[in-house]
Amino acid sequence: MSFSPVPLAPSKLLDPLALRAAFGAFATGVTVITALDDQGAPVGMTANSFGSVSLDPPLVQWSLRLNSGLHRVFVNAAHFSVSVLSVEQEHLARQFSSRAADRFAEVDLIVSANEPPLIARAVAHFVCKKVNDFRVGDHELFIGEVLRCQSFGGEPLVFHSSKFRVLEP
Repeated sequence: MSFSPVPLAPSKLLDPLALRAAFGAFATGVTVITALDDQGAPVGMTANSFGSVSLDPPLVQWSLRLNSGLHRVFVNAAHFSVSVLSVEQEHLARQFSSRAADRFAEVDLIVSANEPPLIARAVAHFVCKKVNDFRVGDHELFIGEVLRCQSFGGEPLVFHSSKFRVLEP
């Protein structure tokens, strides 16, 4: 039996709101991604595009809009860290997705020399060396090799249909 793929409609024919709703039907975890800027100061943002790529070598991915104010910092950064947020950290997801001047204000961090900070009490941490980034559509896709990781247990914060959610036991 042969298979003939059905051609997809060009994106200009898609309703952007319908596309956003369809993307939102896929539940994701919520993370804070951090890096150090050229002066060594931490920057961070909320992302739900994080995911695993490979176990061997250990690789992860995430993406960022090209027009983000942090785009250049992450493109230039050699490393990034990922904190997978817990249900108790919804306020941090909101804080790191805001336009606040200091997104790190009153945030309990785990800091190591020459590495992006991690969010304390997250359900998992990843410290990564950036191995590549690609422009894909209106986003930059970042690939990182996991140098260290740790899982702490607890309930993760989930994002679905444009809302933060809690998993039912």
